[in-house]
Amino acid sequence: MSTEPALKIAYSPCPNDTFVFDAWAHGRVPGAPALDVTFADIDITNGMAERGEFDVLKVSYAVLPWVLEEYALLPCGGALGRGCGPLVLTREAGDGGTSLLERSRELGGLTGKTVAVPSEKSTAYLLFRLWAADVVPGGVGEVVVMPFHEIMPAVRDGKVDAGLVIHEARFTYQNYGLHCLADMGQHWESTTGLPIPLGAIIAKRSLGEDTLRLLAESARTSVRLAWDDPEASRPYVLEHAQEMDPAVADRHIGLYVNEFTADLGEDGYAAVRGLLTRAAGGGGVLGRAPRRGGGEVKL
Repeated sequence: MSTEPALKIAYSPCPNDTFVFDAWAHGRVPGAPALDVTFADIDITNGMAERGEFDVLKVSYAVLPWVLEEYALLPCGGALGRGCGPLVLTREAGDGGTSLLERSRELGGLTGKTVAVPSEKSTAYLLFRLWAADVVPGGVGEVVVMPFHEIMPAVRDGKVDAGLVIHEARFTYQNYGLHCLADMGQHWESTTGLPIPLGAIIAKRSLGEDTLRLLAESARTSVRLAWDDPEASRPYVLEHAQEMDPAVADRHIGLYVNEFTADLGEDGYAAVRGLLTRAAGGGGVLGRAPRRGGGEVKL
């Protein structure tokens, strides 16, 4: 490990993040800067990034337009993929239709309803807004922000009409007696053909190009070490997995840690640009987010 002061980093306690950063956080990545780790959910790290509070952060891709002047996007360590998008859950099952058109007809029932979401600046909510603009006539009603672990109980108990869920909820919502009304990722993939951009690793530009390159290589090496020896990361993953079933943690890692975690690549960058460009041109979906380069956010 480097003898330089530790870099302040914040990422979530979710299994994909602890799996990715285990080797680096525990000094097993040769030449990597030391890390001073803070655990925080993504809605908290998004705010940290806007305030410029940490050197390195895991954030939602949706928050990039607010932070790219101060932070650079690293080409690895984040979460993109296919078949891993947020879900809209309800207490009532649909009519069994599986096509996008059939699902869209069911979704007319969400018009004017209350929907719980994990954060107003999460990628999940951005994907939801883009989806709702396409398939919910008249739009949903009230949007209620609550911690993601409270959303499924709120839907089950009738406190809200529907909930937008992320993370391991994809594997556990049936335990709450809930039903998947729509898959935001399926909608994104069917309309763009691109992977789903969820969480990004960003670092302060003021660290300098050399350090940014070192950070990227350190993250990439940490991911590869985790793949080479998955058992080495297991204690760190389960320690912070909030009593999650180990089998669910493994499925979580298998879904969210993939080729794009090691390197965004051409498809990954195309997905990020596509998400932010569509949002910027989507009727104010991004609110006050700046437009850059004729409406396309430059990374």
